[in-house]
Amino acid sequence: MAAAITRSRRATIVKEAAGIRMRCQRERLDTEHTAAEIRHALPEVGRLEAWRLALGWSRSETVTQVKALYVADGLLPRGLSDSMLCRWEHDPRERPDREYTVMLCRAYGASPAQLGLGFDEQVLPQLQLSTVIRYGRPETHTCSAGAREMVVHMTTAAGLPAVRESLKLALLADPHGSTAVAELAEAAVEHYALTYPKHPAYLLFEEVRAARGLLTDCLVTGHVADQVAAGLHRNVGWLCALLGNLAFHLDDHTGARAHLATATAYGIRTDDNRLTAWALGAQSMVARAENRYDTALSYADQAVAHAPAGLPKAQAHAWARLPSLAGLGREQEADAALASAARELEADAAGFAPGRFGFDAAEYALHQAESAIALGHHNRARTVAEASIAATAPATPGWAAATLVLAQAEATTQPGDAAQRALDVLDHVPAARLRSTSRARLARLDTALTATPAPGVADLHERVRTLTPLIDHHGNAST
Repeated sequence: MAAAITRSRRATIVKEAAGIRMRCQRERLDTEHTAAEIRHALPEVGRLEAWRLALGWSRSETVTQVKALYVADGLLPRGLSDSMLCRWEHDPRERPDREYTVMLCRAYGASPAQLGLGFDEQVLPQLQLSTVIRYGRPETHTCSAGAREMVVHMTTAAGLPAVRESLKLALLADPHGSTAVAELAEAAVEHYALTYPKHPAYLLFEEVRAARGLLTDCLVTGHVADQVAAGLHRNVGWLCALLGNLAFHLDDHTGARAHLATATAYGIRTDDNRLTAWALGAQSMVARAENRYDTALSYADQAVAHAPAGLPKAQAHAWARLPSLAGLGREQEADAALASAARELEADAAGFAPGRFGFDAAEYALHQAESAIALGHHNRARTVAEASIAATAPATPGWAAATLVLAQAEATTQPGDAAQRALDVLDHVPAARLRSTSRARLARLDTALTATPAPGVADLHERVRTLTPLIDHHGNAST
């Protein structure tokens, strides 16, 4: 077993690896080359850990991604933990079994050899590549390089319609609804919320709308039992909330306001304070995007008043109230809102547990960074934006948002770096997956850099000018 590495040295390794990853991103190196650079500079780091650091993932993020793969395959996740992954990374006597090896390869988009988990028959004679593991995919196929992208395509093409089809089948069996239908509808809402970042907004919008239509058809029959109807009404409200968020990300503000107002009404009708608070917080977000900060603050205050204690109330403070106050220049009150969010998170035993409808550590840091920019604290914004980036997976919507916020914070002092970060986003995120919020950040950055003769600024201006719209003049979505 290798000599133990002290905690301080481990922290240094993580910090230096993050710097190497950022440099490799600027040089447009892929994950394999980035992992190699990390191992060259930090010989203590093994292949498995290097690949994770090259992606910018924490161990918890890896665990979450692997569990999500099981869920996408319709399976109950196994008990992978941070400590298990730590042992696999640091102790050469510890290795993941065949199934975990395949799942790590799929999550990382790597082959077993790239992760240092190659099937050496002299060491592990029991592992045969021709074997099919329990979810039915040959290991030789599943572990191929680029498998991570394949998983995204599979989920988009099959996972979303399958959820809607299951809901339809349940309603065919119970046309007037049942407890089982209400539970399935709740599972559908959770699925859409958990997989939200993995799908183009226009595609997810169609699926959520279709699911809401199925529940609506059931409710209008007038034969649904009161107890069942209450659950269905609550799930209709959450589906309206999702549609509002999706409409906003598709730059349809009027549609977003309509869906979110409906979600608020259903939240109040069903006494679901979390739904009410979330929908009001989302209405605050839409108002801010339209520079209606007084209206945004009014919605935010209502969201805080309705939100249950813990993460929901922290979200209302950090997502709705903090940026509204920052936009109004009310710095002391903004600081108080952030402190309130921190206290609520500290008191919530679950913390940033998945499945909490769109709020995590990365988004928490993102709101802090954007609010700091609004208040003129660019150094603080840079630090927090970097933390947000570190908590995201590359080329995801969260990564794009945090990277562009960091670029905005750097625009005045490091315009060349700011332009390059924005170009990296445009290179790595397809137009169909670039949300309206990131497009707005790109536009603001482009305006801020217009008169700056820095490398990359002219290229950025042209790329932003010719960016394919989310919805064209004929009403067709970018694909």
